[in-house]
Amino acid sequence: MTRETADTLGEFLRARRGQISPQQVGLPAGERRRVPGLRREEVAQLAGISPEYYLRLEQGRNLNPSDQILAALAGALQLDEDAVAYLHRLAHPAPPRRRPRSRSRTNQGDLQPLLDSWPQTPAYAQGPSGRVVAANRLAVLLCPFFAIGHNPLRAAFLEPEMRSLYPQWDDMTAKAVSGLRAIIDVDEADPELLETIGELTVASERFSTLWTRREVRRRDTGLTRLNHPLVGELDLHYEKMVRPQARQLIVVYYADQDSTSAERLALLSSL
Repeated sequence: MTRETADTLGEFLRARRGQISPQQVGLPAGERRRVPGLRREEVAQLAGISPEYYLRLEQGRNLNPSDQILAALAGALQLDEDAVAYLHRLAHPAPPRRRPRSRSRTNQGDLQPLLDSWPQTPAYAQGPSGRVVAANRLAVLLCPFFAIGHNPLRAAFLEPEMRSLYPQWDDMTAKAVSGLRAIIDVDEADPELLETIGELTVASERFSTLWTRREVRRRDTGLTRLNHPLVGELDLHYEKMVRPQARQLIVVYYADQDSTSAERLALLSSL
């Protein structure tokens, strides 16, 4: 675990209070502030705890806050359900577990026959490192970085083609990072995934900014827009499904029935 990829309760609290204005929580803006967001004593006031206790939390000198304290902090910082779950993970980390033996590349690709049976539906699967371990033909036609061996997260920030493919690139990258925060357990994460996070923190200003904001939001379904170089604009739904035992994530795209995007997706599959 590297310093860039690690997170602590104090760092999370500091980052989140820096993103909330006094007006958002019903406090007067007051005199000119040197830093954005709420002051420590304001968070303590909103949570109903002493400023000294809150300071100890941010400094890492109180590592066992109660669930009641965490609930009060979540309310003060206006955290949603995913962020609250992340807050609890940081405050009460699970004891380290024995890391399962890594599965062979052959076993990781056991989804390939299933994905190939969906010729009209782009689909790929990622292993614990974030690399694609199985992908059907239409997924690769949709985006070359969905091919086996690629890491879509890394490509999103470092490959110029991804900016052209995703006209709403800012929104896509924000969702990617907040979604990663929601599911990653740094103590259990694959070393290669942690290396990728560390690399992106250095190589991509956009990733570094998003990672530092510590926004947490899990998105298993949604809608994305792609500007494909061969068939044009596509509005596609996506579904993300986890295979816990295999530590794999399956990502599937589809268009609304009888839509222009469905016609264009069918055209892409025929190329």
